[in-house]
Amino acid sequence: MTKFAIITGVSRGLGEGLAKLFLESGVHVIGISRTNNNKLPKIAEENNQIYKHFSCNLSAPDEVDDTFEQLKDFVFIPELTEVFLINNAAAVEPMDQAMNIKKEDLVNHIHVNMIAPMLITNSFLNEANKHEHVQAIAVEVTSGAGKRPIFGWSTYCSTKAGINLYTETVALEQEELNTGNKVIAFNPGVMDTQMQETIRSMDKGAFLDVERYRKLKAENQLNSPVDVASVLIDILNDEGVINGKLYNITDYL
Repeated sequence: MTKFAIITGVSRGLGEGLAKLFLESGVHVIGISRTNNNKLPKIAEENNQIYKHFSCNLSAPDEVDDTFEQLKDFVFIPELTEVFLINNAAAVEPMDQAMNIKKEDLVNHIHVNMIAPMLITNSFLNEANKHEHVQAIAVEVTSGAGKRPIFGWSTYCSTKAGINLYTETVALEQEELNTGNKVIAFNPGVMDTQMQETIRSMDKGAFLDVERYRKLKAENQLNSPVDVASVLIDILNDEGVINGKLYNITDYL
C-alpha cells in the first residue's frame, strides 16, 4: 500500500504541520509552495518516506497547471492505493475597505485563494479517475469568514464562500458519477501562524475586528497548527468521511 499527500502552502503553518504528521504516519508528501521547508526532507528521511517539493506561484494559472503536470506522474504510480490533496495555501491580504482595494491585489488574491485550488482539484480528480483502484480525497481549507461578512475582508470572505460552494458542487458530481472519490472542506479556525501576525498588524480603519484577533493572541486562544493538522488527518483516516461536508475544528478542539 502506497499513500501520497499533496499539500499546498507547505513551507509553514498548517501545511508544515500536515506534512510532518503525514510523513511520520507513513504517507509520502508532495509539497507545493514558493519556498521550500528545510525541515521536511530530514523528517522524511528519519521516517523512510518520500518528500518532494515543487516551487510554484499559485497566482499564475499556467504555472499551477504545469506544476501538476510535473507531479502527477510522480504520485500516480501503479502501487498507489490512496492519495490526499490538501489545498491549504491562502492569502489574507488585501485587508481594507473594498473601495480602496487595488485591481492587481484583488486579482492576485482571487487567483491564490480560489482559482488555484479549483484548478488543482480539477486536475487531481481527473487524474484520480483514471486509476480504478486509487481512493482520492481532496480537502479545501476554508474559513468561518466564508459564512459571514467581515469589515475589511471582502476578498477573503468572498473567496472562502466560493470555495465552500465549489466543494459541495464537485462532491455532488463525484457522488453522481459514483467515482468513490471525495471532496471536503475544512475550517481550521484561528491558529498561531504568520497569517495571524499579519492580521494583528493591520490598522483598525482597514480591518475593524483587529482588536479581537490581538486579544486572542494575548489570551493564548490560538490553536497550534500541529494540533489542527492532527485533527484533519484523523478525519481523513476515518472511513466514514462524508463527501461534500464542511468540517469545523471547533467540533474537535
